[in-house]
Amino acid sequence: MHLRTVAWLLLLSLNVAFGELKQDRIDWQPWSDSVFAQAKQEGRFVLLNLGAVWCHWCHVMDEVTYRDPKVIELIRSHYVAVWVDEDSRPDLANRYEDYGWPATIVLGADKGEIVKRRGYIPPRPMASMLQAIIDDPTPGPSVVPEADLTPSNEAALTAEARNTLRQVLIDAYDHDNQGWGTVQKWLDWDIVEYCMAETSRGDKEFERMARETLAAQLNLMDPAWGGVYQYSTDGDWRHPHFEKIMQMQAEDLRIYAEAYALWHDNTYLQAANQIRDYLKNFLTSPEGAFYTSQDADLVPGEHGGEYFQLSDAARRKRGVPRIDSHIYARENGWAINALATLYAVTGKQDYLDDAIRAANWIIAHRAMPGGGFRHDEKDPVGPYLGDTLFMGRAFLTLYAVTTDWAWLGRVEEAVQFISTNFNADVGYITSAGAAELKSKPQVDENVGVARLTNLLHQYTGKGEYTQIPPRVHYLPLRSNNQRPTGASSGGTGMRARYQIPTCSILTWNRQPHSSVLIAAVPLRFSCRTRSAASLDGLRRASANERIVGLEFCLFVRRIYPALCRTGAGAAAGWQSLGQQLSDLRRELDPSGSKIPNRSPLSD
Repeated sequence: MHLRTVAWLLLLSLNVAFGELKQDRIDWQPWSDSVFAQAKQEGRFVLLNLGAVWCHWCHVMDEVTYRDPKVIELIRSHYVAVWVDEDSRPDLANRYEDYGWPATIVLGADKGEIVKRRGYIPPRPMASMLQAIIDDPTPGPSVVPEADLTPSNEAALTAEARNTLRQVLIDAYDHDNQGWGTVQKWLDWDIVEYCMAETSRGDKEFERMARETLAAQLNLMDPAWGGVYQYSTDGDWRHPHFEKIMQMQAEDLRIYAEAYALWHDNTYLQAANQIRDYLKNFLTSPEGAFYTSQDADLVPGEHGGEYFQLSDAARRKRGVPRIDSHIYARENGWAINALATLYAVTGKQDYLDDAIRAANWIIAHRAMPGGGFRHDEKDPVGPYLGDTLFMGRAFLTLYAVTTDWAWLGRVEEAVQFISTNFNADVGYITSAGAAELKSKPQVDENVGVARLTNLLHQYTGKGEYTQIPPRVHYLPLRSNNQRPTGASSGGTGMRARYQIPTCSILTWNRQPHSSVLIAAVPLRFSCRTRSAASLDGLRRASANERIVGLEFCLFVRRIYPALCRTGAGAAAGWQSLGQQLSDLRRELDPSGSKIPNRSPLSD
């Protein structure tokens, strides 16, 4: 046979094979506002497959449900099929967070929701659902009217409401299996943070709940590589989902660091260091910025339980689960904040160096005019609130541990950008861009705005930052049965008002001197031999302001000693502060008759 004929036959066979392969797949397209125009023109529905690149059940649905011939036939004939990675689109992820992941959303060409389904759907139920929508596109029972958001008449919690919310946390605690929640278990960092704040006030019950939960969470630590799995199913801590997403890594790292500062238990420091090592070894780009996640599956759709029981060497021999190498500003803000906190309680310079390196990369590659940040290199309908919000929070922590005023300036720019671009009638919306599906306020983000602006007010003394938190006082508590995967419940409404634990230290505001507060705050976690550098702000203040600032530092040390420890030379640092305070008193009042010996803070 002629060689050319052989070549043509081989090409023909490849084309046939390729055609068969195409028939076995759905032609997914990216999300855009044009999908609704396409659906209207072609008389179709919009099927939104909102998943995550790290999600095991998303992989299973892709490999099983969306390979089923009947499902493929129905989608090709009646639907515009759209696939979105939820990490890449915070606006869609926040909108449908209660339904993922995967979230299966069907919309009409008029943008009206018809079906919203959560989690894996097998082929037969999926085909039945798709056909039922074709037969009757009336919205199903999963689509219910959303409650209107209305501002509260109260600017703060009443004592009665505060006690009620405390009791909610106590009653919801799982005494048998530890932690909160009866189906999925993970370290709810906001609740544990609140428990630690209550512990510092002497509450033993909250201390017990926090420490039991911190101990239980260690079951979700990867023994070979470090880092934490996202959560455990079955109502206990022994059935992990093996994906490792940045928010879990960063917030667990931060909470274990703060737990170490409070209780001086090396178990917590070891846990924080193991997570940091995982970030360094797996989720750090060559430039120093942070990647987004690592997949739960080595082979998409195959459960990784056996794989994650292997040693480091045995795993690497079989391969390493996929790393999502997108570099998002929001995820980097989480990581930077956590590493700066770990530096604050350990004094290890490489932790701070890593945080600053990532911060500088994000500033260079994701910053926008006016102080905001893009999510990715390009944002379809951004900017998104979370990127600027969590970079602002990271900058504030960097300022607190370095006393570099440039970081504080960036926080103020970020808050101004948020106020200008994201405010709504009530609260702050997720996306500032124009989109067919209008963005809405999301609870956790608005809580974050309240905490950041309250902190910034305490750091600077500027009254305009107190005008932002009241915008989010409408935020409701979620009930336990509404808790979405990977998101907070229980403590959500509490943390907006309690401002814990950072603001529990910084609520005194009798003296309107910003330089006093700015200089005092960096000593929140530790007072090392670098304390002289930490007082740079006081050198710029008047002598009276410096006295108040020094007394504030010593007050924090006396009332919150756990948050003011670490490092050789700490005692010498505090002795230096006391000596400077005495010298200032003698300088201003040699007779000792004008300046009281006790700060009003100590009353």
